[in-house]
Formats: sequence, C-alpha cells, structure tokens
Amino acid sequence: MKRVLLTIKGKVQGVGFRRFTLQKARALGLTGYVRNLDDGNVEVLVQGAYPAVDQLIISCEQGPIHAEVNDLLVEEDDGDEIYLDFSVTG
Repeated sequence: MKRVLLTIKGKVQGVGFRRFTLQKARALGLTGYVRNLDDGNVEVLVQGAYPAVDQLIISCEQGPIHAEVNDLLVEEDDGDEIYLDFSVTG
C-alpha cells in the first residue's frame, strides 16, 4: 500500500479539479480525500495500490481541461487515519 499527500498548485480551483480527482480516484479504487486550500492550491491525500496511486498522480499533473497545473508536490504520508472511500472535503 502506498499513501501520499499531494499539493497541486496553479489554476486549480473553480475548474472542476476536485470532481475530476474524485472520479479518477474512485475509478482506480483509491481512498482518501481532495480539498481546496485557502491559498488557492488543492490538496489530495490518497492511499491504495502502488500503480493506482501513481496513475492518480499522473492524472493530477494534467488536471481537468480548464486547469493549469504549475507544480505538484508529492510527500510520503505516514498517518494512521483509515479512509473507506474517496471523498471531497472542505
């Protein structure tokens, strides 16, 4: 199992990024959440099988059609919260 925290920077709010990420994560069988941050970035906590998590990272680098991703930070996350599904929070 792989668990990472993503911070996506650029034009990523108001362009359907959370819905896009939700659909991709659920299709890949991943759990966690996506949320908007006060600084205009989007945060994604995702956990699941290594190849599926890597695929979501690639999807987030591109984003939905109206998004402009300038930077994507990936951090290993060692939290112990258990997520049963993938959801939009905040």
